[in-house]
Amino acid sequence: METKWLEDFVSLAETRSFSRSAQLRHVTQPAFSRRIQSLEAWAGTDLVDRSSYPTRLTPAGQTLYDQSIEMLQALQSTRAMLRAHTAAAQDVIEFAVPHTLAFTFFPSWLSGLRESCGPIKSRLIAMNVHDAVMRLVEGSCDLLIAYHHTSQPIQLDAARYEMLPLGRETLAPFVKPNEQGEPLFTLPGTVAHPLPYLAYAPGAYMGRAVEQVLKQSPTPVHLDRIYETDMSEGLKAMALEGHGIAFLPASAVRRELRGKRLVSAGQGLDTSLDIRIYRERPGTRKGKGSVDAFWEDLQTHLAQTKG
Repeated sequence: METKWLEDFVSLAETRSFSRSAQLRHVTQPAFSRRIQSLEAWAGTDLVDRSSYPTRLTPAGQTLYDQSIEMLQALQSTRAMLRAHTAAAQDVIEFAVPHTLAFTFFPSWLSGLRESCGPIKSRLIAMNVHDAVMRLVEGSCDLLIAYHHTSQPIQLDAARYEMLPLGRETLAPFVKPNEQGEPLFTLPGTVAHPLPYLAYAPGAYMGRAVEQVLKQSPTPVHLDRIYETDMSEGLKAMALEGHGIAFLPASAVRRELRGKRLVSAGQGLDTSLDIRIYRERPGTRKGKGSVDAFWEDLQTHLAQTKG
């Protein structure tokens, strides 16, 4: 039995969808299904009720789900204890951060904390949102920084995890300007002439937020999906070359907007994302003193900033 089978199974239990979990685990759906079947063969019983939709666990599957969480957390705790044998590891705070925030938010945010929180030894783990959340759940990072959108809330048990709000981000459509400074393409487009659309890959957190915006638009939006990637930076690079319209975080394009290398592709199609930081509540498992001290300093900093 491989630990990745348990990780697959936990993902399936939480998404209740083979296709969705396959996307999040970055494997094809047939490969993902085979791994779940391998786990069932190892367990000697059905773990998933395939007669229902959305996917539902069998009683045996529910038991394994509960145990899988504990086993994965135990493995990560053991790993953390082994790493803690080096004194330096106790001083380093490990942040799991989605790629976009790792590029645009994290560096300046950390710089802004120097005065109130002092020097911080940190390790940044950049990955997609789902894997970043799993890092926190499994105990393989100290803190999680992530976006929160009303249509795509991060499902973390408030009894086990606590959260602090760090700010807000605007997600909006941008495009390269022409020689006159006007946008090459302007939303909403038409049925006859849909606009070239640089999209987030299926399953990407930002992509689901954009889909919600497009669905709620009072005016139909006509787009031709010509390119996709998981990362905002990849979409920005394509937009800068004039390939089409990309929905990007405002913080990721500040420099390009000032230099007029990108412009708005249309009004009324933006949405707000909260930026939040999460940690496991003290007492759940043995934590780092440096993390506790940092969290207290951060709470004080945020209270003073708000006041």
